[in-house]
Amino acid sequence: MNWVTTLLRRPPIGWWDLVDILVVSILIYELLKLIRGTRTVQMVVGGGFLVALFYGSRWGHLETVNWLIRNLLGYIVFAAIVLFQSDIRRALAHLGRAPFFRYFAKQESAEESIEEVVVAASMLSAQRIGAIIAIERQIGLRNYIEGGIPLDATLTYDLLLSIFQPTAPLHDGAVIVQDDRVAAAACFLPLTVNPKLGKELGSRHRAAIGLTEENDSVAIVVSEETGSISIVADGQIERGLDADHLRARLRSLVLQRGAATPKRQAQASLT
Repeated sequence: MNWVTTLLRRPPIGWWDLVDILVVSILIYELLKLIRGTRTVQMVVGGGFLVALFYGSRWGHLETVNWLIRNLLGYIVFAAIVLFQSDIRRALAHLGRAPFFRYFAKQESAEESIEEVVVAASMLSAQRIGAIIAIERQIGLRNYIEGGIPLDATLTYDLLLSIFQPTAPLHDGAVIVQDDRVAAAACFLPLTVNPKLGKELGSRHRAAIGLTEENDSVAIVVSEETGSISIVADGQIERGLDADHLRARLRSLVLQRGAATPKRQAQASLT
Protein backbone atom coordinates (compact mmCIF):
# COMPACT_ATOMS: atom_id res chain seq x y z
CA MET A 1 0.00 0.00 0.00
CA ASN A 2 3.01 2.29 0.18
CA TRP A 3 2.87 3.04 -3.54
CA VAL A 4 -0.78 4.10 -3.22
CA THR A 5 0.12 6.52 -0.43
CA THR A 6 3.01 7.90 -2.46
CA LEU A 7 0.73 8.36 -5.49
CA LEU A 8 -1.87 10.25 -3.45
CA ARG A 9 0.79 12.56 -2.03
CA ARG A 10 1.93 13.72 -5.48
CA PRO A 11 1.55 17.45 -6.23
CA PRO A 12 -1.48 18.45 -8.36
CA ILE A 13 -1.19 18.22 -12.14
CA GLY A 14 -0.73 21.61 -13.80
CA TRP A 15 -1.06 22.89 -17.37
CA TRP A 16 2.60 22.24 -18.15
CA ASP A 17 2.20 18.64 -17.03
CA LEU A 18 -0.69 18.23 -19.46
CA VAL A 19 1.39 19.77 -22.25
CA ASP A 20 4.23 17.42 -21.39
CA ILE A 21 1.92 14.40 -21.57
CA LEU A 22 0.39 15.63 -24.84
CA VAL A 23 3.78 16.10 -26.53
CA VAL A 24 4.97 12.65 -25.46
CA SER A 25 1.70 11.09 -26.65
CA ILE A 26 2.01 12.74 -30.06
CA LEU A 27 5.62 11.60 -30.42
CA ILE A 28 4.71 8.02 -29.53
CA TYR A 29 1.75 8.09 -31.93
CA GLU A 30 3.85 9.44 -34.81
CA LEU A 31 6.56 6.86 -34.08
CA LEU A 32 4.03 4.02 -34.17
CA LYS A 33 2.61 5.31 -37.47
CA LEU A 34 6.10 5.53 -38.92
CA ILE A 35 7.19 1.99 -38.05
CA ARG A 36 3.85 0.34 -38.84
CA GLY A 37 4.27 -2.29 -41.53
CA THR A 38 8.09 -2.19 -41.47
CA ARG A 39 10.71 -4.52 -40.08
CA THR A 40 11.36 -2.00 -37.31
CA VAL A 41 8.28 -3.38 -35.55
CA GLN A 42 10.11 -6.66 -34.98
CA MET A 43 13.05 -4.72 -33.55
CA VAL A 44 10.76 -2.84 -31.17
CA VAL A 45 9.17 -6.11 -30.03
CA GLY A 46 12.63 -7.59 -29.44
CA GLY A 47 13.73 -4.50 -27.53
CA GLY A 48 10.59 -4.63 -25.40
CA PHE A 49 11.32 -8.27 -24.61
CA LEU A 50 14.88 -7.41 -23.49
CA VAL A 51 13.62 -4.59 -21.28
CA ALA A 52 11.06 -6.90 -19.70
CA LEU A 53 13.75 -9.56 -19.22
CA PHE A 54 16.09 -7.00 -17.63
CA TYR A 55 13.56 -5.89 -15.02
CA GLY A 56 12.37 -9.45 -14.56
CA SER A 57 15.93 -10.57 -13.82
CA ARG A 58 16.27 -7.82 -11.21
CA TRP A 59 12.98 -8.79 -9.60
CA GLY A 60 13.82 -12.50 -9.66
CA HIS A 61 17.50 -11.96 -8.65
CA LEU A 62 18.79 -13.59 -11.85
CA GLU A 63 22.22 -12.02 -11.55
CA THR A 64 23.77 -13.69 -14.60
CA VAL A 65 20.96 -12.70 -16.93
CA ASN A 66 20.99 -9.15 -15.53
CA TRP A 67 24.76 -8.86 -15.97
CA LEU A 68 24.58 -10.17 -19.54
CA ILE A 69 21.87 -7.72 -20.59
CA ARG A 70 23.64 -4.76 -18.95
CA ASN A 71 26.89 -5.51 -20.78
CA LEU A 72 25.26 -6.18 -24.14
CA LEU A 73 22.98 -3.14 -24.07
CA GLY A 74 25.57 -0.69 -25.47
CA TYR A 75 26.47 -3.03 -28.34
CA ILE A 76 22.80 -3.61 -29.15
CA VAL A 77 22.20 0.14 -29.50
CA PHE A 78 25.10 0.54 -31.97
CA ALA A 79 24.03 -2.58 -33.88
CA ALA A 80 20.49 -1.20 -34.20
CA ILE A 81 21.83 2.11 -35.58
CA VAL A 82 23.86 0.28 -38.23
CA LEU A 83 21.13 -2.17 -39.20
CA PHE A 84 18.32 0.38 -39.32
CA GLN A 85 20.12 3.42 -40.65
CA SER A 86 17.77 3.66 -43.63
CA ASP A 87 14.73 3.60 -41.34
CA ILE A 88 16.29 6.26 -39.11
CA ARG A 89 16.92 8.50 -42.14
CA ARG A 90 13.32 8.00 -43.23
CA ALA A 91 12.08 8.90 -39.75
CA LEU A 92 14.13 12.11 -39.67
CA ALA A 93 12.95 13.03 -43.16
CA HIS A 94 9.35 12.41 -42.08
CA LEU A 95 9.89 14.67 -39.07
CA GLY A 96 11.30 17.37 -41.33
CA ARG A 97 8.14 17.25 -43.45
CA ALA A 98 5.91 17.88 -40.45
CA PRO A 99 3.59 20.91 -40.76
CA PHE A 100 5.53 22.83 -38.09
CA PHE A 101 8.74 22.71 -40.13
CA ARG A 102 6.98 23.11 -43.48
CA TYR A 103 5.70 26.47 -42.26
CA PHE A 104 9.24 27.88 -42.25
CA ALA A 105 10.23 26.30 -45.58
CA LYS A 106 6.95 27.14 -47.32
CA GLN A 107 8.17 30.26 -49.13
CA GLU A 108 11.22 28.57 -50.64
CA SER A 109 9.22 25.45 -51.52
CA ALA A 110 6.53 27.55 -53.24
CA GLU A 111 9.17 29.41 -55.26
CA GLU A 112 10.64 26.13 -56.47
CA SER A 113 7.18 24.76 -57.34
CA ILE A 114 6.34 27.89 -59.32
CA GLU A 115 9.59 27.61 -61.26
CA GLU A 116 8.90 23.97 -62.09
CA VAL A 117 5.41 24.85 -63.37
CA VAL A 118 6.72 27.78 -65.42
CA VAL A 119 9.43 25.67 -67.06
CA ALA A 120 6.97 22.88 -67.84
CA ALA A 121 4.39 25.30 -69.29
CA SER A 122 7.04 26.98 -71.45
CA MET A 123 8.29 23.69 -72.84
CA LEU A 124 4.76 22.41 -73.47
CA SER A 125 3.93 25.68 -75.20
CA ALA A 126 6.99 25.40 -77.45
CA GLN A 127 5.91 21.90 -78.49
CA ARG A 128 2.22 22.88 -78.73
CA ILE A 129 1.15 20.17 -76.32
CA GLY A 130 -2.15 20.87 -74.55
CA ALA A 131 -2.12 20.87 -70.76
CA ILE A 132 -4.03 22.08 -67.73
CA ILE A 133 -2.42 22.39 -64.30
CA ALA A 134 -4.54 23.30 -61.27
CA ILE A 135 -2.81 24.62 -58.15
CA GLU A 136 -4.62 24.18 -54.85
CA ARG A 137 -4.69 27.14 -52.46
CA GLN A 138 -6.86 27.52 -49.35
CA ILE A 139 -9.87 25.49 -50.53
CA GLY A 140 -9.07 21.82 -51.02
CA LEU A 141 -9.54 19.96 -54.31
CA ARG A 142 -9.99 16.52 -52.81
CA ASN A 143 -13.15 15.74 -54.79
CA TYR A 144 -11.32 16.22 -58.09
CA ILE A 145 -8.22 14.40 -56.86
CA GLU A 146 -10.27 11.33 -55.96
CA GLY A 147 -11.81 11.36 -59.42
CA GLY A 148 -8.37 11.19 -61.09
CA ILE A 149 -5.31 8.98 -60.77
CA PRO A 150 -3.54 9.61 -57.43
CA LEU A 151 0.22 10.16 -57.78
CA ASP A 152 1.52 12.03 -54.69
CA ALA A 153 4.84 12.64 -56.46
CA THR A 154 7.40 15.40 -56.18
CA LEU A 155 6.57 18.29 -58.50
CA THR A 156 9.12 18.53 -61.33
CA TYR A 157 8.87 19.82 -64.87
CA ASP A 158 10.02 16.41 -66.16
CA LEU A 159 7.05 14.75 -64.51
CA LEU A 160 4.62 17.30 -65.94
CA LEU A 161 6.08 16.91 -69.42
CA SER A 162 5.79 13.13 -69.17
CA ILE A 163 2.17 13.28 -68.04
CA PHE A 164 1.00 15.56 -70.86
CA GLN A 165 2.71 13.76 -73.73
CA PRO A 166 -0.05 12.82 -76.21
CA THR A 167 0.94 9.15 -76.06
CA ALA A 168 0.91 9.06 -72.24
CA PRO A 169 -2.10 7.35 -70.63
CA LEU A 170 -2.60 10.25 -68.17
CA HIS A 171 -2.47 13.15 -70.65
CA ASP A 172 -6.25 13.49 -70.93
CA GLY A 173 -7.40 15.60 -68.00
CA ALA A 174 -5.85 18.00 -65.48
CA VAL A 175 -2.96 17.72 -63.09
CA ILE A 176 -3.64 18.95 -59.55
CA VAL A 177 -0.74 20.35 -57.53
CA GLN A 178 -0.72 20.57 -53.73
CA ASP A 179 2.22 22.59 -52.38
CA ASP A 180 5.29 20.88 -53.88
CA ARG A 181 3.51 17.63 -54.78
CA VAL A 182 1.63 16.41 -57.83
CA ALA A 183 -1.44 15.04 -56.07
CA ALA A 184 -3.18 13.47 -59.07
CA ALA A 185 -3.38 13.39 -62.86
CA ALA A 186 -6.15 12.72 -65.38
CA CYS A 187 -8.57 14.71 -63.24
CA PHE A 188 -11.77 15.93 -64.89
CA LEU A 189 -12.91 19.43 -63.98
CA PRO A 190 -16.34 21.07 -64.30
CA LEU A 191 -16.90 23.17 -67.42
CA THR A 192 -18.05 26.75 -67.02
CA VAL A 193 -21.48 27.80 -68.27
CA ASN A 194 -20.55 31.46 -68.67
CA PRO A 195 -22.22 32.62 -71.93
CA LYS A 196 -19.86 35.59 -72.30
CA LEU A 197 -16.82 33.47 -73.13
CA GLY A 198 -15.43 33.59 -76.63
CA LYS A 199 -16.00 30.64 -78.93
CA GLU A 200 -12.27 30.25 -79.47
CA LEU A 201 -11.87 28.93 -75.92
CA GLY A 202 -11.67 25.15 -75.88
CA SER A 203 -12.60 22.59 -73.28
CA ARG A 204 -9.35 23.03 -71.33
CA HIS A 205 -9.91 26.76 -70.89
CA ARG A 206 -13.56 26.25 -69.98
CA ALA A 207 -12.63 23.55 -67.46
CA ALA A 208 -10.04 25.85 -65.86
CA ILE A 209 -12.58 28.66 -65.63
CA GLY A 210 -15.23 26.32 -64.25
CA LEU A 211 -12.88 25.06 -61.54
CA THR A 212 -11.78 28.52 -60.40
CA GLU A 213 -15.39 29.73 -60.34
CA GLU A 214 -16.08 27.18 -57.59
CA ASN A 215 -12.98 27.69 -55.42
CA ASP A 216 -9.81 29.78 -55.00
CA SER A 217 -7.49 27.53 -57.01
CA VAL A 218 -5.27 28.78 -59.85
CA ALA A 219 -5.14 27.02 -63.22
CA ILE A 220 -2.54 27.19 -65.98
CA VAL A 221 -3.66 26.20 -69.46
CA VAL A 222 -1.51 25.52 -72.52
CA SER A 223 -3.40 25.61 -75.80
CA GLU A 224 -2.84 22.65 -78.09
CA GLU A 225 -3.74 24.66 -81.20
CA THR A 226 -1.67 27.81 -80.65
CA GLY A 227 0.69 26.96 -77.80
CA SER A 228 -0.57 30.03 -75.93
CA ILE A 229 -0.23 30.02 -72.14
CA SER A 230 -3.15 31.23 -70.03
CA ILE A 231 -3.68 31.61 -66.31
CA VAL A 232 -7.10 31.48 -64.65
CA ALA A 233 -8.12 32.66 -61.18
CA ASP A 234 -11.49 33.59 -59.71
CA GLY A 235 -13.17 32.57 -62.97
CA GLN A 236 -11.17 35.18 -64.92
CA ILE A 237 -8.63 34.29 -67.61
CA GLU A 238 -5.47 36.02 -68.78
CA ARG A 239 -4.16 34.79 -72.11
CA GLY A 240 -0.97 35.04 -74.12
CA LEU A 241 1.47 35.02 -71.19
CA ASP A 242 5.18 34.42 -71.62
CA ALA A 243 7.38 32.74 -68.99
CA ASP A 244 8.21 35.95 -67.11
CA HIS A 245 4.61 37.12 -66.90
CA LEU A 246 3.42 33.65 -65.88
CA ARG A 247 6.05 33.52 -63.12
CA ALA A 248 5.05 36.96 -61.84
CA ARG A 249 1.33 36.14 -61.81
CA LEU A 250 1.89 32.83 -60.04
CA ARG A 251 4.00 34.52 -57.39
CA SER A 252 1.32 37.11 -56.76
CA LEU A 253 -1.47 34.52 -56.65
CA VAL A 254 0.22 31.62 -54.86
CA LEU A 255 2.69 33.35 -52.54
CA GLN A 256 0.47 36.25 -51.53
CA ARG A 257 -2.68 34.10 -51.56
CA GLY A 258 -4.95 37.09 -51.64
CA ALA A 259 -4.16 38.73 -54.94
CA ALA A 260 -7.09 39.06 -57.32
CA THR A 261 -6.86 38.78 -61.05
CA PRO A 262 -6.95 42.25 -62.65
CA LYS A 263 -10.42 42.56 -64.17
CA ARG A 264 -9.23 44.91 -66.88
CA GLN A 265 -6.89 42.25 -68.31
CA ALA A 266 -9.49 39.53 -67.82
CA GLN A 267 -12.19 41.42 -69.63
CA ALA A 268 -9.80 42.30 -72.43
CA SER A 269 -8.93 38.64 -72.88
CA LEU A 270 -12.58 37.62 -73.06
CA THR A 271 -13.46 40.05 -75.81
